[in-house]
Amino acid sequence: MEHVSLPSQHPLSSGRTTESRLVRAYQGVRQDIPPVWFMRQAGRSLPEYRELRVGTKMLDACLDPALASEITLQPVRRHKVDAGIFFSDIVVPLKLVGVDVEIVPGRGPVMGEAVRTSAQVAALTSIDPASLDDVIAPITEAVKLTVAGLSTLGDGNSSIPLIGFAGAPFTLAAYLVEGGPSKDHLAARTLMHADPASWSALMEWTADVTGRFLRAQVLAGASAAQLFDSWAGALSLADYEKHVAPASARALKHVHGMSYSVRPHDEGADPSVERRTVPIVHFGVGTGELLAAMRDVGADVVGVDYRVPLDEANRRLGGAVPLQGNIDPALLYAPWPVLEAHVRDVVSRGQSAPAHVVNLGHGVSPDTDPDVLTRVVELVHSLGS
Repeated sequence: MEHVSLPSQHPLSSGRTTESRLVRAYQGVRQDIPPVWFMRQAGRSLPEYRELRVGTKMLDACLDPALASEITLQPVRRHKVDAGIFFSDIVVPLKLVGVDVEIVPGRGPVMGEAVRTSAQVAALTSIDPASLDDVIAPITEAVKLTVAGLSTLGDGNSSIPLIGFAGAPFTLAAYLVEGGPSKDHLAARTLMHADPASWSALMEWTADVTGRFLRAQVLAGASAAQLFDSWAGALSLADYEKHVAPASARALKHVHGMSYSVRPHDEGADPSVERRTVPIVHFGVGTGELLAAMRDVGADVVGVDYRVPLDEANRRLGGAVPLQGNIDPALLYAPWPVLEAHVRDVVSRGQSAPAHVVNLGHGVSPDTDPDVLTRVVELVHSLGS
């Protein structure tokens, strides 16, 4: 994928999010006040979300630009987090290119049929990933609406940045092969070894579909890009490196090197123009043994789940990578003194890394008290130097 300069009106090009806490932390510059946002901050934990979603299916909500934008903005208004995370779902690009998929309440994404034979893989991969570009308008429109909304929620000097996101190729492939959610991903792991040619074709296809989905969000105004590999923790390091990492790298090539110019504002400063790139975050669940491999596919920032302390994650990554994480979502239900001590410990351990964006070690659970999340944001912001 060729390197692309962001449009002049993009929030990074125009300067609206260029110096935001989140973006600069992702670029390895430690911030005086730790930036914080929460995975799954938009959604079922908020009463205003539940009210808005009445009578609307999940994927319909994702493809309604005004609705998706409003849902993305809700937690930013309520919690005063340092970023919006685009409200969508990792299977949206599959739906857009014609895959039979629905999100079943209480279960998750369910496919019309599981893709398990070479013939089924061949039929699926005959769909040109580039066809996504012809039907991506609901997503790009939602991003533009959201970026406009976030510009009103900043501090006057800068806008709140939007993070674009997509599912990693393995997680998408696992859903396709299993036909829906799975605890052990046996069918996917079997196909990987029993028919490596079909597996490779499937992974390249999911990489290009999800990579284009992520790229469209960035071009429309997202200031960072995050790839979620929800199920990579089911893999050994050897399987990840051989059968998965090449596809994750292929997906990230769609957003790698997207750049913008930064001009100095201070009088007397070096007048030369600095080029920066859109930061890329890679996160997986149960991936403590895969952290370095997940960085090596082309990530600038590594998200860490709640199982590995941040100082240990930093050691595994050689002390050179900004980290994101890793409050244990279970402790959001604990008495405040317990949660407060845990948050302080996470921030303290994060000091070992070049920079740290505070987040959960997985997503917000639906029955989390939103007032607790707001209180965590206030605590994190109070821990600045």
